[in-house]
Amino acid sequence: MSYSRGFFDLQLRFARQVASLSCQPLERALLDYTNLYIRFGFGRDFDAGHPGWRRYVEGLERAPDWTWDFYRSLPEEAQEAEPPGVIARSGCFACARLADGRLRLHFRNAETSDVSPLGGGRQAARRAELTALFQHVSETDLPDTPVIGLSWLYNLPAYRRLFPEAYVARAKPAPPRFRNMPLWGQFLDRHGDVRPQPAALFLERLSRQTGMAGLEACFPLQPLHVEAPLAVFAAR
Repeated sequence: MSYSRGFFDLQLRFARQVASLSCQPLERALLDYTNLYIRFGFGRDFDAGHPGWRRYVEGLERAPDWTWDFYRSLPEEAQEAEPPGVIARSGCFACARLADGRLRLHFRNAETSDVSPLGGGRQAARRAELTALFQHVSETDLPDTPVIGLSWLYNLPAYRRLFPEAYVARAKPAPPRFRNMPLWGQFLDRHGDVRPQPAALFLERLSRQTGMAGLEACFPLQPLHVEAPLAVFAAR
């Protein structure tokens, strides 16, 4: 998926407001409060001295559309920004191993046709992908290995019903992670364009923000954290 100009503009507006409210440089707000560093394919170290990041920051003052132009100038593989540690993939789902040994579930639209990956007609396909994914992972991991998810998608019934009840039953709000797609992804449709309604609500709330406390409340949906042992999936 390629991302639209509007997606970057939305994050720029947020960063500018953060910079104003916190009296910090825009460069710092862009690094700490947007998904740009990851979207540019620079990894997850968030190194302010990264040569690519320096080139982006230095161009901000020269061109009003610099962020969009910079993104489009990047190699396609950099724009894709694959999650780290992926050990298996099945259709729209991927499983990554975290440093502490837990397994992290990721989702992306891998549909080749112009249909919603979470539409009613695609539910069976998504469940089959999950079954295949965890059958593969179960060949190498123990049944008590924790599987976690972190995404705004767990707010959606169409997504939640793909999973065992024991996995989603204890979903709880995660601390705000302004750098990551589990928060920003809620503004995108399946084509990478900005969804007008949640974006408008976000900007209206942002315009009323008078301080740094409660910034996460500007976002219509909050990422939810879910967790269950691998056995819950393998036995499905």
